[in-house]
Amino acid sequence: MNNQDEISICLGSSCFSRGNNATLEIIKNYLRDRNIKSKVSFKGHLCAGKCKMGPVIEINGKLIYNVSEKNIIAILDNHLTKETVEH
Repeated sequence: MNNQDEISICLGSSCFSRGNNATLEIIKNYLRDRNIKSKVSFKGHLCAGKCKMGPVIEINGKLIYNVSEKNIIAILDNHLTKETVEH
């Protein structure tokens, strides 16, 4: 069984242009700064079909809508498992 947390970010044109371009970099920095890159599977995908609710990311199977530079750190802190974020 996979014990890694999983983050998937929508890189479709709508989500990307509405903020996931910046969110992508923030997530990469978050994982690097906390030294948890090896504990998290982080990948991009094309359109999730939820453009009106975007930008969209998915963490451990849960879709999260209206992601922004202002709320992404809190989202990551709240949705990654405790085992991942504790070092």
